[in-house]
Amino acid sequence: MRKSARSRAEELFTATQKKDKQALKEKEKAEREITERMAKLRALRLAKEAADKEAAEQAVEKAAAEKAPAKSTNPRLPQAHRR
Repeated sequence: MRKSARSRAEELFTATQKKDKQALKEKEKAEREITERMAKLRALRLAKEAADKEAAEQAVEKAAAEKAPAKSTNPRLPQAHRR
């Protein structure tokens, strides 16, 4: 027995709807993966920037500590004021 034109049309429509849903799921999955990857990379970048900032601050503190002259226990005046 032959199927009616309406039955064939409904089957094609159902198949098309199924393909569309599958394509939409794949697209959403790809978008979600991209979003997750960007979030991971952003977190890594922020962590690296924080570590770099901390290291730079420590380097500045270390350089300042090394550069600071030792305080003299001699109460004498500086050479410019001596006569």
